[in-house]
Amino acid sequence: MDRYLVFGHPVRHSKSPFIHTLFARQTQQELEYGLAEPAVDEFAQALRTFFDQGGKGCNVTVPFKEQAFTLVDRLSPRAKRAGAVNTIKLTDDGVLLGDNTDGAGLVADLKSHGVTLADSRILLLGAGGAARGALAPLLAELPSELVVTNRTHAKAQQLAAEFHDLGPVTAQTYEQLAGPFDLVINSTSASLQGALPPLAPALIHTDIAIYDMMYGASDTAFISWAKQHGARQTMDGLGMLVEQAAEAFTVWRGIRPGTKQVLRELKRNLGVI
Repeated sequence: MDRYLVFGHPVRHSKSPFIHTLFARQTQQELEYGLAEPAVDEFAQALRTFFDQGGKGCNVTVPFKEQAFTLVDRLSPRAKRAGAVNTIKLTDDGVLLGDNTDGAGLVADLKSHGVTLADSRILLLGAGGAARGALAPLLAELPSELVVTNRTHAKAQQLAAEFHDLGPVTAQTYEQLAGPFDLVINSTSASLQGALPPLAPALIHTDIAIYDMMYGASDTAFISWAKQHGARQTMDGLGMLVEQAAEAFTVWRGIRPGTKQVLRELKRNLGVI
């Protein structure tokens, strides 16, 4: 049976085995999917061993995405742009192909919620790896403007300059931001600590769409804050998790699983519904 893993540290909380087991059942694919939590300095060896022992593919999560980028034999265009790899496939000719499905998963989830990206004004909070992975797929949807903001302004400027060839992306400080925005995406990890990015409440209005890449059994701090200030459409990153997994499954197996039922099952598993 074909073997797949998710590498991370920590990774025991990962829902990837749950998701991919459902995908395999749905598409009648024979595979098993497990967890691997090597020490931070042992990832390279663990990755080599997995593929030497017949592994077919893997997902890579924090803190190994940037390291995986340097360890594969070939990179997909979107992995090159993201500067990180979250999906690795052993090709038929023995090449380790590194891909990044995070941005595609985000865009797919936004569209599933009916969010219009074309000609929209998008605000992206954060300039780390999550933002980097999202930029190219978002710009491919042809927004009117994509503004990146970050506590360290130089990082936002660097990111905007790097992706400027793909579309109208600019960097602004939190103090410079002026609405209206159609969509705000929080790519920071602030919600994990129950914290908030320093966004002015005046930027929130009833017709804005709010997206937090973090998720939990209840609203994240950012989503709760946005609702308090009038946002009617709010989304967390659970759908993105399922959509990026579906994209990875497609890379590995050549068949795209459906995501709606799997997302419902995942919500039940987490106690969300």
